[in-house]
Amino acid sequence: MDTKFNADQKEDSGRLEGTDRPLQLTPDLAAELQEANEQLELASAEQIISWAVERFFPRLTMATAFGPEGCVILSMLATIQPRTPIFNLDTGYQFQETLELRDRIAEKYGIEVELKKPEMTVEQYEQLHGGPLHQTNPDQCCLDRKIRVLQKAVVGMHAWMSGIRRDQSPDRAQAAIVGWDKRFNLVKISPLANMTKSEIWKRILREEIPYNPLHDKGYPSIGCLPCTRQVAVGEDERSGRWSGTGKIECGLHSIEFEQGGGI
Repeated sequence: MDTKFNADQKEDSGRLEGTDRPLQLTPDLAAELQEANEQLELASAEQIISWAVERFFPRLTMATAFGPEGCVILSMLATIQPRTPIFNLDTGYQFQETLELRDRIAEKYGIEVELKKPEMTVEQYEQLHGGPLHQTNPDQCCLDRKIRVLQKAVVGMHAWMSGIRRDQSPDRAQAAIVGWDKRFNLVKISPLANMTKSEIWKRILREEIPYNPLHDKGYPSIGCLPCTRQVAVGEDERSGRWSGTGKIECGLHSIEFEQGGGI
């Protein structure tokens, strides 16, 4: 599959990547992203990541919560471009198993995932709000301890990769492979969008990719400890996130904030 663009587009990429100014969604870029999205729709995850690296590195980044999908992408980046800057949004509420998985990833692949933290510690944040805000206003908690942290983390970047799959939720079912993320003013690339949960786990087991041991204990989707519960047989894989609140996304992948290619 031909995923390359012409010399003029590559030259434009080089000029953009040599500056710190934000990437702008110009008509030319919108057309390029649409073309890439169409060309990569049936591509393998490795082909999509290779295109992303060729087009945007070193202004390409990735945020990972160390879910199965993120670990698969990290295993691919170890071969394709291990110097890609990767970060984790460390809210202060993460499971210890998640933090330990970061160390196991580093040991196996030599990739150090940077922890990006909010300005306030958990103690300071809860004191400010008179207690754990995630219990009374989880949307605000995610905004403060995830969204705003990511907005700062991607300054100077032009594109970011996500590990979302289309079969995870109604919002994610609309995800394009390549598109424009309006909330963060970045190109968003989802190399695993067409993969299924079964395909992800087959790859993890076949290649012995490190994963969170909580997945073996009834936690198919893992976020912050106080907002994640075990899932019963027959429940949706994301039903254990913000259970009982009606909330299904932290906001990083909410479709109402995205434009261009449905990302």
